[in-house]
Order: sequence, then structure tokens, then C-alpha cells
Amino acid sequence: MQGHSEAVLSVQFSPDGSTLASGSGDTTVRIWDLNTETPEFTLKGHSNWVLVINWSPCGQKIASGGMDNEIKIWEQASGWVKPKVTLKGHTKWINAIAWEPIHRNPECSRIASASKDGTIKIWDLKLGRCSLTISGHAMSVTCLKWCGDGLLVSGSQDRSIRVFTDEGKLVRILDGHGHWINSLALHTDYALRCGPYDPLNPMPATPEEKQKKALEQYQKVLGNSPERLVSASDDFTLYLWTPSTAKKPIARLTGHSQPVNLVSYSPDGRYIASASFDKSIKLWDGVTGGFLATFRGHVGSVYQVCWSADSRLLVSGSKDSTLKVWDLKTKKLFLDLPGHADEVYAVDWSPDGMKVASGSKDRLVKIWKS
Repeated sequence: MQGHSEAVLSVQFSPDGSTLASGSGDTTVRIWDLNTETPEFTLKGHSNWVLVINWSPCGQKIASGGMDNEIKIWEQASGWVKPKVTLKGHTKWINAIAWEPIHRNPECSRIASASKDGTIKIWDLKLGRCSLTISGHAMSVTCLKWCGDGLLVSGSQDRSIRVFTDEGKLVRILDGHGHWINSLALHTDYALRCGPYDPLNPMPATPEEKQKKALEQYQKVLGNSPERLVSASDDFTLYLWTPSTAKKPIARLTGHSQPVNLVSYSPDGRYIASASFDKSIKLWDGVTGGFLATFRGHVGSVYQVCWSADSRLLVSGSKDSTLKVWDLKTKKLFLDLPGHADEVYAVDWSPDGMKVASGSKDRLVKIWKS
């Protein structure tokens, strides 16, 4: 799908899978009509590359973070036309944005952001201002998660992972990595992303019912154990943690021979997939961290990896310009998706499992139907 005039840096489906948003080096966010496969809205406001986009779990808002140090909140209610709020305060670019889980905040009125400036900020979207700045990291904060129990977990180039309360109190520091932290994933990520949405059942009507449904879906994946977190680093390794209960890791996951760019938990929480500059994807046990398989086939660094809703398939995007779909059962290549003319920077699988979106340096957004 044509529309962007520079590289596409991020793509993300809305929680119900009905809408796709993309962020680009051309300073815009685009919202795509998935039926006609054309840009429905072009969201203008950033003055530099849009580095991150993140849908709210209620599906009504998008937060975008840019190279211009600003975060903008766009709302469906106002027709996406101009930013509902612009959040200024970071002194360097935005690396990550996390929404407070909808079972804790049914109005989706708080987000947290992580920046190259070394800080994390919590923003009150009703007031349109920063309510808290969390310091502590000595270098760029590269990744951020807002856990289902309310804790914030951040990873940084200072090699540490920090766990904070949403009041900014440091709970613990998770040490172990020998180089930059690149990516974090929670075993509850899919449930937190989808909130009250369930592909098999109608959407609850009231905010209270939505909150209740979101909590049920979260607790179902959570089970009786604390939330598990996996971290990926430039030191070629991953660590598995329970950030709410212990500073000692459950396991150290070794095997990659180059930096690990991205890590992703399967929606059912049973598996972890890691994407590396060594051109491979590795599969690990999501509970113990035990090694399960290596997927080889890409001829360039693997930048992205994303799961299907049923946790049976995995899609990867690479510097080699292809996407590849891998089968968990056979541990083999299921489908090769060539089509982009340059590096694939962004990949997402719709939460309803029906579509895969990719964004590339070739300025195109592609939709692949499963």
C-alpha cells in the first residue's frame, strides 16, 4: 500500500484487528482502510521521524512518539484529524510508549514513555501533562512495559532493567546483561494489548464490563504464577525474570552469535521467540527458558518477529527484504513472503489472527492475508 514518502518504521493493528496504523520517517502516522487498502487518514503534527506508535487497549486512541522528542495522542472520536494532546518534556527522542492496562484504567487515560534522555515519564492524558518523571537509568531507556500488576519495567543501554511502581518508587534492579538492553516482553503482552477484545465473543458494552472482561483475559494467561519477563541484549543473550518477585533471573538463554534485536512472547505465554543479527530466530520455553529450536532461512539480520493469535505460527521480518512464516509444530519454514524491495523494519500480526502487516525501507506497507 502506497502513501508514505519515507521508510515505514512501525506498523500496528488496533486491538480488534479492524484498523492498521503506520508510522514513518516522513513525519506522519497513517491509518489504513483494510477493505480498500488505501490510507484513510494521514495524521500530521510531528516535525521529525515517527519512531513509535501504540494503540490504546480500548482501541480508540493512538500514541505516537517521534525523533522530535514529542508524544502525540490521536483520537478516533475527533476523526483522527489533529492531535488531541501533544506531550512535551523529554529532551531527546522517544524510544517506547506503554499504556496503563485497561483492567487498571478503563478510560485509557495514562501512558508512560521512555526516552533517549534516560528518563521515563508518566502522562495524564486528561490534563495533558506529565504527572511523574522517573530517573535512575544512566543512559538511553530503550524499552518499557506497563505490567498487569501495575509495575513499570524499563530496559536501558546502561545494561540494567529497572522495576518501578507507578508512583515512581524503585522496587528492584535486574542486573545480568553485559551490554545494551534492546527489547522486553511479558508473557501477558497479548492479553494486555487486546484488553476486552476477544475475537470469538462480542465486545462488552459498558466501561465496567470492558474492565471486567480485560481482567478475566489477563488472569487467564497469568495463571497462578507472577508475570514473566524476558529481556534481549546486544550481549547475544536473553534473560528470563519474574520482575514482581525476584531480582535473580529464572534462566539465562544463550545460543545467538550476534546481538538479539527483539524478543516476543506467544499469546498463550508458552513460548518465547528471539530475533537476532545472526540471521536466525530462536524458540525457547516460555516458562523455563529452555532452548527448543532455531529457525534458519533469512540471509540478513532479523529485525522483527511476531506471533499469530493462536500461537501456532510466527512471522519474521528481515534486512533481506523478506518476511517468513514459521510453523511451531514442524519447526520449519511454513511460507516465504517476498515482495518488499528493501529491508523490512516493522511487522505485526492482527490480534484476530487474520492478517499480517509489514512496513519497509521501500516506503510501502503490505498486508498479507492468512
